[in-house]
Amino acid sequence: MADHSIRRPLRIGIDARYLSHGLVGGIHTYLTNLLPALFAVGSREQFVLYADAKAPFELRELPANVTLRILPYRNALSSISNDILGLRRAMAADRIDVAHFPANYGFGPPGAATVITLHDAINVMPWHEIIAGHNKDPRSIAMMTYLHVMTRRAVRQARRLLTVSHHARNDILRYCHYDAAAITVTPHGPPPDIRRITDERALNEVRQRYGLQRPFALADGLKNPAVLARAWPLLPADLRARYEIVFFARREPWPAARAAVEAGYARLILRPPRSDLIALFSMAAAFVFPSWFEGFGIPLLEAMICGAPVIASDRGAIPEVVGEAGLIGDAEDEQTLARHLTAVLGDPEVAERLRQAGWRRAQQFSWQQTARQTLAAYYAAVARDDRARVWIGTAP
Repeated sequence: MADHSIRRPLRIGIDARYLSHGLVGGIHTYLTNLLPALFAVGSREQFVLYADAKAPFELRELPANVTLRILPYRNALSSISNDILGLRRAMAADRIDVAHFPANYGFGPPGAATVITLHDAINVMPWHEIIAGHNKDPRSIAMMTYLHVMTRRAVRQARRLLTVSHHARNDILRYCHYDAAAITVTPHGPPPDIRRITDERALNEVRQRYGLQRPFALADGLKNPAVLARAWPLLPADLRARYEIVFFARREPWPAARAAVEAGYARLILRPPRSDLIALFSMAAAFVFPSWFEGFGIPLLEAMICGAPVIASDRGAIPEVVGEAGLIGDAEDEQTLARHLTAVLGDPEVAERLRQAGWRRAQQFSWQQTARQTLAAYYAAVARDDRARVWIGTAP
């Protein structure tokens, strides 16, 4: 809990431009869910949100303790201008105590404690590692270089870092000579709209919409579908006859997913509406998530809340999120994945055990808890001895 005895209630400035750019993705999800919870647990605090005029601000009906500032936006250079000067000047004028930058970098005004949410270590890795294996498109290389430079400079000046998992924290410490005690792990909570759908009429409507006539294992077509495609032919023939794979994806998936569809043992649903995706989680005989890397892994929480037994890889923060509530294996080990699938699809007792364990595990995560941890980190940042050194790169 926050130590409110440190000083008067804080004035907290938050860079909320991800909610005025029409964006999707992890940082957008983080802000959309964190901010309302933060306003509630920080009801004594004063919050100032900084957006820009690129698109309408997404949050409506802000509480009385929240002020919205809209910065000018004319073109892409406006974002750079606001990164470097605009936000700092606006925050200085508002005399904030804490400047929170939730998108990996940002520069608060003098006198304010800067807090950065560094979601993973990608931007602070050595530059040659960041671009290794990339398609070398000049625009994307330029963007990655900009983010790399800005993040490294910002982290060096930040009073405190937040990150989403202990795995991410350890990765950050591999690349940053930063005070480990000044990195707070604030895990994500589940999206507020996620719940298990048990209404058979609603579920049947989704089955009919996508032509789903058999029970299925659900998987993201962007999260290493090739290992699942290799594992499926290794299942016992009776399971392959009774079940199929359903891949979903927000964009065109990896070729292995399409190949599995063409081979006749998988279906692909591109860009399903959110309500349909929740129904798919609720119907799934298993959720298979052999991802190569996850800083956290919100789909795991979604699956566990919806009652889908989880089979996942041991990469990134996945074991940290799943705990003992799922079956874990190497991301490229189709033999182990086939054994896990056989256990879940072939034994109702195993499936039910994982279903119950997943539900209990998911209850340990909430945005209210994340908000409380974040507010406590703000107070810790303000209380931090200004003489304490933090640095990035080579230690002196």
